[in-house]
Amino acid sequence: MPPSRLHTRVCDVLGIDVPIFVAPMGPSVTSPELAAAVSNAGGLGIVSFGANPPDLLRDLIRRLRALTTRPFGVNMILHFPVDDHVNVCIEEKVPVISFFWGDASRFVGPAHAAGLKVIDQVGSVEAAKRSAQAGVDVVIAQGVEAGGHIAGQVSTMALVPRVVDAIAPTPVVAAGGIVDARGLVAALALGAEGAAMGTRFLATPEANAHAAYKQRVLESTEEDTVRTTLFGYGWPNAPHRTLRTKFVDEWLSQEARGSQERRDEPVVGETTLGGHRQEVRRFMGFPPGADTTGDIESMSLLAGQGVGLVNEIKPAAEIVRDLVESASRIIQQLAR
Repeated sequence: MPPSRLHTRVCDVLGIDVPIFVAPMGPSVTSPELAAAVSNAGGLGIVSFGANPPDLLRDLIRRLRALTTRPFGVNMILHFPVDDHVNVCIEEKVPVISFFWGDASRFVGPAHAAGLKVIDQVGSVEAAKRSAQAGVDVVIAQGVEAGGHIAGQVSTMALVPRVVDAIAPTPVVAAGGIVDARGLVAALALGAEGAAMGTRFLATPEANAHAAYKQRVLESTEEDTVRTTLFGYGWPNAPHRTLRTKFVDEWLSQEARGSQERRDEPVVGETTLGGHRQEVRRFMGFPPGADTTGDIESMSLLAGQGVGLVNEIKPAAEIVRDLVESASRIIQQLAR
């Protein structure tokens, strides 16, 4: 890819061409094919460890590596035990390892010693300071507009410049509500050096999301999401942003029920997790993959507030190219 007006320090740190990340939508929505498509287009594709046991994570990494020669990342959710998974990433020499939902400090030294770059996603200034002090290479500042699990309560517009100022010169990437070139340019104007996007990349052929889930994304507006703890079965009391469905509206006033993990919750479907087919019980927080069966509308259709700007399914590489071209054009127009 030729030099881009969007080339920032994040690109130099991670060895990528443009500062656009695809978020690790889990357990498997960000498929190896989606991550590879974004990496091959010059950005950074990041997959989730996906609740896979270490041996299956190794297979996932090798599958992704077979699809791209460019840098890619693997994300760890620190709510879960991931020491063995981190070791797999180190052994496989994954270019980038990222963390979310906890203190990643103890992993930074071993990762750096093995030549891995480290990203940490945070939702507050204090968490960003902790990450920078630990020596991470890049911090993702996630605003409350984001889809999926949300670490903080502050909007992207307010959080990003505060994090940028607090941890300079550590590079910051913005996340939350960013789905188009205007959002990307706004993030750069706030001092971020890139943007991580999930919801926009849901609407791609490569995303391993159920067809009904993708259709819901196309039909929804910025008013059709809610921050809740409703889908807390398996990850209790963890705030997340999901699309409003009839099921969500019906249960929202009783959202605490979702974190009780009751054994008598009815089965609403079946999905693949950790390499095996398993039942999906009501309130489980697994967004439906392409091979999920059952009552899809009663599952967690995670999406951010930028969903209203997503109105067509496009290949991931086209999205990256359009983001780069449109953002560069906006910057040129502003400069004039």
